[in-house]
Amino acid sequence: MTAISVDLLISARWTIPVIPKGKVFENCSVAIDQGNIVAILPTAEATRKYIAREQVELPQHALIPGLINAHSHAAMTLLRGYADDQPLQTWLEKYIWPAEGQWVSEDFVRDGTELAIAEMIRSGTSCFSDMYFFPDCAADVASHAGIRSQIAFPVFDFPSAWGRGPDDYIHKGLQLRDDYKDRDLIRIAFGPHAPYTLSNGPLETIATYAEELDSCVQIHLHETAKEVADSLSEHGMRPIQRLVKLGLISPLAQCVHMTQVDEQDIATLMEHNAHVIHCPESNLKLASGFCPVKTLLDSGINVALGTDGAASNNNLDMFGEMSTAALVAKAVSGDAGAVDAHTALQMATINGAKAMGWDDQIGSIEIGKSADLAAVALGTIESEPLYNPASQLVYTNAGSRVSHLWVNGAALMVERQLQTINEQEVLIKARQWQRKIAHGN
Repeated sequence: MTAISVDLLISARWTIPVIPKGKVFENCSVAIDQGNIVAILPTAEATRKYIAREQVELPQHALIPGLINAHSHAAMTLLRGYADDQPLQTWLEKYIWPAEGQWVSEDFVRDGTELAIAEMIRSGTSCFSDMYFFPDCAADVASHAGIRSQIAFPVFDFPSAWGRGPDDYIHKGLQLRDDYKDRDLIRIAFGPHAPYTLSNGPLETIATYAEELDSCVQIHLHETAKEVADSLSEHGMRPIQRLVKLGLISPLAQCVHMTQVDEQDIATLMEHNAHVIHCPESNLKLASGFCPVKTLLDSGINVALGTDGAASNNNLDMFGEMSTAALVAKAVSGDAGAVDAHTALQMATINGAKAMGWDDQIGSIEIGKSADLAAVALGTIESEPLYNPASQLVYTNAGSRVSHLWVNGAALMVERQLQTINEQEVLIKARQWQRKIAHGN
C-alpha cells in the first residue's frame, strides 16, 4: 500500500475528542492536511499509512480540541488587578469606566489584545470571543496572531472613544463585518453591551440586522439582581422578556452571565434556543451570583464558558474556568455529580463552538474539522498518579502545562514557545502601560 502524504501527524498518549462524549483514545495519532483533520487512528497504523512532512510526538500528553473562550474583553488585560474587590456597579462606575475614558485608544486595544492572546495561547485557547472598543484593532491583532476569534463590536446608547452613539457603533461594526467577510478565522458579531445601557430602538435595529445577516449577538444579561430589579421597575418586565419583545432572543443570541434565572427565564431560553455563556470566576469575584448550570444543561440549553475580562477574573485561563465551573455547579445544585470532567470539557470546547455557530468546524477532534488542537503535558509531578486524564485536565490547574497549540493546523505554540507573537515585546508594552496608568500620565 502506498503511503499517503499529509502535512502533520500528531501522536499522543491520550486523545480526548469530546465527540463522542466521554471517550479517551490511547496511543492514537491525528493526521492533518491543509489545516483539516483527515484521520484519527492508532499510532502503529498511522505510521504505516501516512508520510508526514512534520511529526509531533507527545508521549506523556493529552491531545484535546483547542479551548474556546466564549466571552472576554481582551484589551482589559491591561487593567488586570487595577480595581479588585469591588461590587459590579462600583467597579464599573468608579473605577473601570473612568480609567477607560482616560486610557482607551487604538494603541491600548492593540497592546492589551496582544497580551491577552499571548496568555490565551499559553493556556490552550485556540478561539475566543471579544467585546470591546476599537474592535477593528482587536480583529487585526487576532488575525496577525493566527488565532480564531469572534469579534463582537460593542454598542451603547452613549458615546465612547470608539463611537458617537448607537448608529455610529452599528455603522462601524457593519463595515468591519464587510472587511472580514472572507477571513476564515475571524467572524464579526453584534455586541450590544447590556439591556441597561441600550434603549429599545438600537436593540430592535440590531435584532433586525442579526436576522438578515445571520450574525451572532452577544449581550450581558441577568448579571446581577439589581439589573433584574431595575428592569422590572422601569419596563415592567425582566430583561430577557424585554429582549424577547424586541426580537433579540433567538438561536443567534449568546446570553452572558445569567446568574439571576427563574423558571420562566429557563422556558424562554429553551423556546428560543438561545445560548448561555457562563463566566464563573468573574461572577464569583464581583459577587454577582450563581448561574444554575446543572438546571440549564438538564433543560437542554447550551451552556458555554468564558473568562470575562482579566480586570474581573484576573486571568484568561480556561482550565481554571472549567474547574471553577464544575466545582460551583456541584455546590449550587447540591449534587457532586453535576458537571463532571467531560461535561466541563464540552462546555469549554464544543458548546462554545455551538454558541458561535462554528460547531461544524471546531470544538471537537473529528475527521473533516479544522485542526484546532491543544496538547497538555501530564507526565508531571502535579498530574501523577494518573487514573483519569479528563479529570486531571479539569481539576489540577493544567493551563500552565499546555505545551503546544495549533489553529487550522498551524502551530501557535511549540514546547511553550510562542510562534506568532514576540513575548518580550508584549511584556515590555504591558509594563509601560502599567507605569502610565498607575501614575496617571
